[in-house]
Amino acid sequence: MRTLIPREELHTRLDQLAAQISDDYSGKKPILICVLKGAVFFMADLARRLDFDLELEFMAVSSYGASTETSGVVRILKDLDTDIEGRHILIVEDIIDSGLTLQYLTKSLWSRNPASIEIVTLLNKPSRRTAELPCKYTGFDIEKEFVVGYGLDHAEKYRNLPFIGVLDQPE
Repeated sequence: MRTLIPREELHTRLDQLAAQISDDYSGKKPILICVLKGAVFFMADLARRLDFDLELEFMAVSSYGASTETSGVVRILKDLDTDIEGRHILIVEDIIDSGLTLQYLTKSLWSRNPASIEIVTLLNKPSRRTAELPCKYTGFDIEKEFVVGYGLDHAEKYRNLPFIGVLDQPE
């Protein structure tokens, strides 16, 4: 495994994202929706840097299983516990690959009549995008590599690495 984004670079970019999001959401009390499980580390560190009142929610969706490639079939495994009608929503995602999962998720959330929906992702793979998806806040654009660490996994391993690494040979 090789390090793609070291811990220090992650934290510097989190500070920058938090400053931008804090400016944009000042006085709005948004709901941050963490897409489980991968975005937990990112959302926890981001939320601690935001300087406004907020609420946290969690959704679990699946399109990968234990594979390194998206199946293209999206399922909601855990839905929200809160009514989002009239609320400002910030979806917190670990990585956008094809965009199909988030496209499905945003359509589902728009049907619940929120005031707004924006997306913040730690990692973005623009070369893999197959779905139209507006993402307002992006940590890092990366190439087509299989990455782990800082919440991202392969078969539930490597999530607790404090950096983003490239897994050369997924097991």
